[in-house]
Amino acid sequence: MRTAFHLTSGDEDHQNTVLTIAENLSKDETIEMDDIAVVAQAEGIDPVTRDGTHSDTVQELLDSGIAFKACSNTLDMMDLDDGDLVEGVETVSSGASELTRLQEDGYAYLRP
Repeated sequence: MRTAFHLTSGDEDHQNTVLTIAENLSKDETIEMDDIAVVAQAEGIDPVTRDGTHSDTVQELLDSGIAFKACSNTLDMMDLDDGDLVEGVETVSSGASELTRLQEDGYAYLRP
């Protein structure tokens, strides 16, 4: 199974909730997970930036095998570039198109 999380909120508690759910899913031994991806866009981009409130958590989750993808439209809008992202975060053309691709590839879509 594969799951994609959509991270769009600037609220730190909500961001923490999304990251915690993704981590818990990756550790749940009652379900066979092949891939987990978190797509960050709009105000949800903060955790995947080097100076983001949850950047340490993002790095830990990346190291555990969870993929993180940043919307390039959001990066442009916020005057950020790849160098501002936590190492290992992939830049995608847009959050919406990436989520569409992931769902077409069989990922379940979650937006906690």
